[in-house]
This record gives sequence, structure tokens and C-alpha cells, in this order.
Amino acid sequence: MRKAERHATITDVAALAGVSVGTASKALNGRGSLREETRARVREAARQLNFEVNAGARSLHSGRTYTVGMITTDTIGRFSIPVLMGAEDALGAGQMSVFLCDGRDDPIREQYHVKTLLSRRVDGIIVTGRRTEARTPITPRPPVPVVYAFISSTDPADCSVVPDEEGGARKAVEHLLAIGRTRVAHVTGPEHHHSARARSAAAVERLAEAGLGLAGPPLFGAWSEAWGRQAVGMLLTGGASFDAVFCGSDQIARGVADALRAVGRRVPEEVALVGYDNWDVMAEACQPPLTSVDMNLEGLGRTAAEMLLAAINGTPSPGRHARPCHLVVRESTTVPLVPAGS
Repeated sequence: MRKAERHATITDVAALAGVSVGTASKALNGRGSLREETRARVREAARQLNFEVNAGARSLHSGRTYTVGMITTDTIGRFSIPVLMGAEDALGAGQMSVFLCDGRDDPIREQYHVKTLLSRRVDGIIVTGRRTEARTPITPRPPVPVVYAFISSTDPADCSVVPDEEGGARKAVEHLLAIGRTRVAHVTGPEHHHSARARSAAAVERLAEAGLGLAGPPLFGAWSEAWGRQAVGMLLTGGASFDAVFCGSDQIARGVADALRAVGRRVPEEVALVGYDNWDVMAEACQPPLTSVDMNLEGLGRTAAEMLLAAINGTPSPGRHARPCHLVVRESTTVPLVPAGS
């Protein structure tokens, strides 16, 4: 009979990487203050030896389960899925698994998920949703670290990672000013919605800094294409003179683009158009493709997961942490260059 193949041990990995067993363990488990070069060398040694960390032994040794819960109220997944993808990127580097729970805006269901996750002894919890409004904490004095991602907690002692929506709106207006637009109309979502108010106020403030005002009052409505089309009718019948429209969402902007095209107003030659969210399904299918503010949700998710890992390791970061947005420029604000003589 052939002798059973011997499995590599942590000692073998340490020897191949030229480090101590303790250093190899820290590198593979995402613990300790090690140089990235050392971690990479240990991981490469483990890969060459086909070494796999024993999850049971690791948990027993550390007192951790290497699992994280994620609770979301975003049933559509428009915002929570990119956040989850970013979080998994960061957590996967530490060989941690994620349990995703759908709260469906139901407090009873959410509390059931909280109790279930805690009974499974998760090392921490990430809470996310489809709106950026502050919400009450999922539970008072949680026994494990909790980080709020995209949404924020009303408790300043909690860690909340949110997009800088005001900064994104300012970048949108700065871009319109840079391409020479001075009569900017604004169409956005419901006035009671935090994102609509925050983006609108920032746009008005940036225009005021340039000595300008909005072309007509801000138009608050629904987060929909239908509202975008209706708002264009209101702008035209109201007699507003505008050469640009900044919209609070890509859905609204796509409706605005459709309505402008229907009345013969060319985008971007006559009216430049900017949306918000950089939802590729909307922005790239818009005619013309839509310039839009990107909140970098995957990056936000990675940051939230990194802060959760730090809290699990004893270094929490309480407070509200705003991550910058960036502008993705497409044809809705870029007039094509026409060769001379054409």
C-alpha cells in the first residue's frame, strides 16, 4: 500500500517563507502588524505547499469565528450589492465569510436576524440599506463591533461610513461651470429624502459661490424617469431659461433626456445634463450616455469592512466617515469636436 500523502503544516509554510511559525500564523490569519511584503511571502509559500488554514483550529485558538453578518434593508440590491462586493473583497483577504440577511424594512425581521447572527457568534456586523438617512442602532450596546455602511447611525458613538453626497453635487456643478454653463436647473427626488435635500443644498451653495443662482426653483418629485419627463414640461412652461440640468439621480436624468429630445432641445449642445449614482444600466443606456456622480459603493464597502476588522482587532473608529465621490464624464456634457471645414 502506498503511504498516505503528508499534508503541509504551518511549520512547513514558515520554513519556506523564512519566518517564524508565529509570524506565518499572523500573516495567514490577517492579524498583527506585519509588512505587506512579509504577508505576501507567507501567502505565496502557503500557495506553493497547497496549505489550507484549518478553520476549526483557527477559531479555537483565537476565540473568533471568522464570520461577519451583513444586514440590509435594500430589497432591490441597487446599493447593497456593490457595498457587499466591496466588503467581501476586504474580508476575503482575512479569510472571513459573510452572512447576508435581508431586513426588508421590517423591525421584527431585522431583530430576528440580529439575534440569529449573535447566536452564531459572528465577529462583527455591517448594516446597510438603500437610503442614506441616519437610522437608530440595530441594538443597544451590541456585544460585537457594528459598522453602518452607506446609511449611518443616529448614535455618534457608532462607526458609520457614508458617501460625501454634498461633495459629489459640488463636483457636478463645478463641471457644468467649467464647460461654460451658467443657467443650471435642478430636478431631484422627494423633498423629505435626505439625499435629495443634501444634493440640492450643495448645488445651490456651489452656484452661489460662483455668483449664480438656479434657473428656477429646485424641482422635487420622485426618483423616476416619469418625474424627469414631467419636470422638463414644468421648466419649459414656467419660462425658465436653462443651458444645463443637474439631476438628483440617473433615473430622473434619463427621463429629462427623453423629454428634451422630444421637444427638440439637443443634449449637450443646447442643454448639458448630469445625473447622480452612475448606475451603469441607466447612465450608459441614456441617449446620449450620461455624465454622472459615482459614489464608489464598492470602495465604501471595502472601507466599512476594513474599519470593522480594525474594531474586531481592538481599534474602533467611532463617528461618521464620509468617502469622496467622483464624476464620470460622458457625452451628455461633452460636445463632440467637429473637424474644421466639415
